[in-house]
Amino acid sequence: MGQGVSLREIVEKMNLKNLTPEIDLSEREVNVPDINRPALQLTGYFDHFDSDRVQLIGYVEYTYLQTLKEEQKLALYSELFSHKIPCLVFSRDLDPDKELLEIAVKSDTPVFVTEKSTSSFMAELIRWMNVKLAPCISIHGVLVDVYGVGVLIMGESGIGKSEAALELIKRGHRLVTDDVVEIRKVSDDTLVGSAPDITRHFIELRGIGIVDVKSMFGVQSVRETQNIDLVITLEDWDRDKEYDRLGLEENYTDFLGNKVVCHSIPIRPGRNLAIIVESAAVNHRQKKMGYNAAQELYKRVQESLSKKK
Repeated sequence: MGQGVSLREIVEKMNLKNLTPEIDLSEREVNVPDINRPALQLTGYFDHFDSDRVQLIGYVEYTYLQTLKEEQKLALYSELFSHKIPCLVFSRDLDPDKELLEIAVKSDTPVFVTEKSTSSFMAELIRWMNVKLAPCISIHGVLVDVYGVGVLIMGESGIGKSEAALELIKRGHRLVTDDVVEIRKVSDDTLVGSAPDITRHFIELRGIGIVDVKSMFGVQSVRETQNIDLVITLEDWDRDKEYDRLGLEENYTDFLGNKVVCHSIPIRPGRNLAIIVESAAVNHRQKKMGYNAAQELYKRVQESLSKKK
C-alpha cells in the first residue's frame, strides 16, 4: 500500500476510544496527512470528496445531523461509508447514533471518539502525521543536540564521530542517534533527524563495544528527535588542502532538496573535537541572531586600513 501510518498507531498516539471493536484494525493505513470535516457531504454533496483522509465530526456537524429525519440520516450514513473512508472520528466525546455504528460495521469502517476539541485534535494529528509521512532517507552519521542546535556529524567510518558525540554527552549535550540517522523532510525549511528503533540511545565505540547512553548518563542525555541545523564533516588532515580560516562564505550540503550549512573539520592529533563542535554550534546560533564574527573581523580590518591612509 506504500508509505502510510497504521490506524492502530493513530489510535494509540491520539488516545482514541474505539466504538467499533469488532472491526480488525491490522493492515489498515492512512496515507494522507490531512483531515476532512464532512460538512458539504452531510448535505448530500459528495463531488470532490477527499475520501482518503481521516473524517472528523465536530460539534457543528453533530448538531446538524440531529436535525435530520431518520430516513435522511440512514441514507446519508450509507452514502458516507460507501466511499471507503479510512475511519470516522467524533470529537468532544460526542456520542454517535446506534444506526451510524451499525452501518459503519456493515461497511467495515472503524469509528472512534476523542475527548479533545475539534481544532486541537486536527492540529495535533496533522502535525504528527506530517512528520510520520514526510519523505525519509537514512544516512551514516551521528546527530547531537548542542545548545539547542541540531548538529549532524558525518565522516568516514572510524574517523571519530562516536567518540566526539560521547565527549559532547559528557559535557552535558544530548544524543539523538549514532551510526544511522533517519532524516525526514517535514517542510521546505525543516529537516528532522531521529534514530531507528533498534539502535536508539546506543553508541558504538571501537575497542569497547556498545554503550547505552541513556542508562549511563541518564534521560537528560538523550532526545528522540531534533531538527538538523548544521552539518560537520570530519576528514583526515590534508597538508596540501586549503581549509577555510575565516568563514566569510557559507558552504551547504543538500538533503531531500533542503540546504543545510556545512563545515569541513580536518582531524589531527591534539584537536579537541567536542570543543570545536560546541564552538561551531554557538557560532551558528550567533549568525542566526544577526552576529557574524568573520564579518566583524573583516569590518575591523577595513576600518584599520582606512585609518592608515
